[in-house]
Amino acid sequence: MDSVIFDPLVPVAFLSAAAVVATLAVGLCLWRGLAGWWLRGLAAIVLLVALANPSFQQEDRAPLSDIVILVVDESASQRISDRAAQVAEAEAALEAEIADLENTELRVVRLGDGEGDRGTLLMAALAGAMAEEPRARLAGAILLTDGRLHDVAQAPDLPAPLHVLLSGREADWDRRLVVTNAPAFAIIDEPVTLTLRIEDQGAVPTAVKERAELSIAVDGAAPQLFEVPVGRDLELPVTLSHGGMNVIQFSTPETGDELTDRNNAAVVQINGVRDRLRVLLVSGEPHAGERTWRNLLKSDSSVDLVHFTILRPPEKQDGVPVNELSLIAFPTRELFLEKIDEFDLIVFDRYKRRGILPALYFDNIRQYVERGGAVLVAAGPDYASAASIYRSPLGDVLPGAPTARVFEQGFLPRLTELGRKHPVTEGLDALSPGGSDGQPGWGRWMRQIELTATSGQAVMQGIDDGPLLILDRVGEGRVALLGSDQAWLWSRGYEGGGPQLELLRRLAHWMMKEPELDEEALVASAEGQRVTILRRTLGDTVGDVEIAGPDGNVTRVPLEPTAPGRFAAEWRAPDIGLYRLREAEQETVIAVGPSAPREFEQTVASGEMLKPVVDTTRGGILAIEDGIPDIRQVREGRPAAGRGWIGLTPRKAYLTADVMVTPLVSGWLFLLLAALLTVGAWVREGRR
Repeated sequence: MDSVIFDPLVPVAFLSAAAVVATLAVGLCLWRGLAGWWLRGLAAIVLLVALANPSFQQEDRAPLSDIVILVVDESASQRISDRAAQVAEAEAALEAEIADLENTELRVVRLGDGEGDRGTLLMAALAGAMAEEPRARLAGAILLTDGRLHDVAQAPDLPAPLHVLLSGREADWDRRLVVTNAPAFAIIDEPVTLTLRIEDQGAVPTAVKERAELSIAVDGAAPQLFEVPVGRDLELPVTLSHGGMNVIQFSTPETGDELTDRNNAAVVQINGVRDRLRVLLVSGEPHAGERTWRNLLKSDSSVDLVHFTILRPPEKQDGVPVNELSLIAFPTRELFLEKIDEFDLIVFDRYKRRGILPALYFDNIRQYVERGGAVLVAAGPDYASAASIYRSPLGDVLPGAPTARVFEQGFLPRLTELGRKHPVTEGLDALSPGGSDGQPGWGRWMRQIELTATSGQAVMQGIDDGPLLILDRVGEGRVALLGSDQAWLWSRGYEGGGPQLELLRRLAHWMMKEPELDEEALVASAEGQRVTILRRTLGDTVGDVEIAGPDGNVTRVPLEPTAPGRFAAEWRAPDIGLYRLREAEQETVIAVGPSAPREFEQTVASGEMLKPVVDTTRGGILAIEDGIPDIRQVREGRPAAGRGWIGLTPRKAYLTADVMVTPLVSGWLFLLLAALLTVGAWVREGRR
């Protein structure tokens, strides 16, 4: 390209000042009446032009192609109905049309689902594509989407028209179920209120009923069915039956030809916690370890402890009048008949039959266990005596029978092979370092009651490998029998002490059915779409985990051993939703992703959110079902869309390869001309 330019030999400021001085000088000559003023003016102009240095510029330019950005939305909402086919057809047609345009290139950007349920980040994808291209070459941008984006506020400033081609169809409609209120925690056995709603979107057919069926399933159990109105908030009271994570699934069946059933279900995960754990501690003959149990249970702020010590049994005759005693009468009937079901755990610490609790009460305790209660017996010499509580109706549920032998000697408690796997005792030896030859590094106990295990699992052993701690499940309840009253030696630091507090804490929590201490369990946790699977078992091997996805497909995942009784695996879920896991008799459910994914909150295609952005660029929003629009070229600032067509703005960008600048007139010629004009002015004025 050729052009005439000025390439000043001096700074522009100096040139401007010289022009001002020359103008004043010529004006002065005119004011004084000098006849050669006009010649002097011409001389000044010649000098100023010479300093401005008019030149001839020649540019060698290489034209650059225009760039069109095509953003293809491939998020989850674009995979419902026939939208994927619509988008593929539109993309192929646009590529062909733009390929026919002269000097125009197409850049295709594909967009999937945002990480962490961030939704469709359409504007972020467009801004990222624009950042990689020269702004001066952008002739336009086209979005192939359903219009359901989640970052419209981050729309970039586009120097060319923006167009939207909408997938979907005008007759589309959808029904969704949404949970509007759900707590993360709830107290076990106390009702908590959830709020949910079933609503319709889009062109709802008149034949669709205004009431819908609602299915509610807790932890993958058989669902309960209800009929509820559509379009109204529903308050649902839910009572959690167990601690830990409770997974509640709500669903409504697919209706007619709605777009998708992916949003017809919602999953709520509520962590069940106990309000207060009520523990009844019954101590027999006072001994050094009695305070151990009291300190353990009182140290937990979530435990309500009722502690009774039998200080004056009926056989004690000391001649002191009853009205002068400061002892509280033991409310046996109230505790063991009327209010026994209010306790989560009953602990008998060195207690023996002393005529205070009749056989009827012990039988009621046995029934309490079978109904779901828990009993822990810390046995001392009393358990081996003729007055042992084993020789009461409670003995029917105790897992160990006394042989009447009591070992009064030091011994080292050890974990059995089963105890290394059981959650109550697993890893206890690692809490007391310093052992050798496979022996734990804790101190000895000084008394053991010889037991014969009749049921349950022996997780600790003592003298001659005899059972020391036996755990058992009876009916719906749990029972534990500790064959020694010397655990308190660990808390006193005898011979280095031991993990007494941790052992008793785990034991109490296992008996109160804390899920994390179940010996047979299948546990799954999710972080994003990565699922961590843990299988706890007392066995030596486990099978593969069968995972049923929300689409019904079943995947088998092998488990690898990580520790005694522990098998684990990591698996990436292909999609968000509710997954059912099963291994042998163990089952669990887990929700991968949010209860209501953003991609399926609004599924009916619409360009309303994008309209303000498109209008600022004079672009257009057209439906793919109406046909693929023609592509035209329009001048900048003109409307760029109409019925059946969209426009691109040619940018005419170029790359300058070389520039040559040549002065139009030699400087010597300007100097000679200025001199002649100046001399002419003198000659004219001299003649006058």
